[in-house]
Amino acid sequence: MREQSLEFLRQLVNTPSPVGHEVRGQRVWLDYVKQFADETFSDAYGNCVAVLNKGGSPRLMLAAHADEIAMTVNYIDDDGFVYVRKLGGVEPAIMRAQRVLIHTRRGPVKGVVGSVAPHLKKNTAEEKPPKIHDLFIDIGARNGKEASRLVQIGDPVTLTAEFELLRNGLAVGRAFDNRIGTFAVAEALRILAPDRSKLQAEVCAVSNVQEEVGLLGARQIAYSLKPDVALVVDVTHATDYPTVSKQQHGNVKLGKGPTVTHGGCNHPEVVARIESVAKRKRIPLQHEAVSGTSGTDADAIFWTRGGIPSALISLPNRYMHSPVEIISLKDLELIPELLAGFALSLTKGEQFKVKI
Repeated sequence: MREQSLEFLRQLVNTPSPVGHEVRGQRVWLDYVKQFADETFSDAYGNCVAVLNKGGSPRLMLAAHADEIAMTVNYIDDDGFVYVRKLGGVEPAIMRAQRVLIHTRRGPVKGVVGSVAPHLKKNTAEEKPPKIHDLFIDIGARNGKEASRLVQIGDPVTLTAEFELLRNGLAVGRAFDNRIGTFAVAEALRILAPDRSKLQAEVCAVSNVQEEVGLLGARQIAYSLKPDVALVVDVTHATDYPTVSKQQHGNVKLGKGPTVTHGGCNHPEVVARIESVAKRKRIPLQHEAVSGTSGTDADAIFWTRGGIPSALISLPNRYMHSPVEIISLKDLELIPELLAGFALSLTKGEQFKVKI
């Protein structure tokens, strides 16, 4: 991967961007993408947009969500221990014994999620998985008064696990879901910028907020932008490790390319164009099927304003919603190339419509 792009990815992943508190991550994204865009802007809730070839037609939206799953301070007891609520799809069992940062208005406060030593448990064989309200954070406070001076109810909490390279082109990080998406749409703009004279379409790269709690930012920005076609980038479950049922979840592998999804919100003509571009550019594609919803921003975008032709491109990701998500950088590099190729394939005023 290009050195500057890798550093951008590292900074995106390592910058906390909890649901509803995405400002720091959005600043990193805007600072990078503005060098390739004609203009950039943000809206009331922090959805960010970078536009290339303004005034072109059709208007193509390349969208990905900036937020990561997190927790938020819910209660501080008299002994100074901090209890939390979920922000998104947090699995309480894997939060135990993790180092965390509580993001306050005065700066981050370090802490750890408490984990009772096995010596002190009566019968670990019968222990049930914890609920979110069972978790508590130890920030080293002497008592509740000291803790309350340091943090307050509503402060977001993130894990401190950071980006690292493994081997064979793999990387591990806390929030590839979905920093890889915002990375990919920014990189697509970088690839397109030197060829802007060849573009017919207006390209709007979007880093939207609050996907993890209801696809909320995508609803807002899709309504405002009114795109003619949209490509959504997110992660998908890699199923190439022990105990995962391929019969139930499909056969998706790291290193075999991004996936394209069929069914549901995925417009068949847009999907066909993605496949055509991938074939022409020799980009390997894996395939996924949905019977209903995809669980991504594509679900919100496709029905906005009477229907926006949309499709979902995903990066295989092992151990999703954990502090040790693993991706292939080779797979990731292919997504911006695919997005850019799709943008360049659009003819002036082109519209996508199901053939009947």
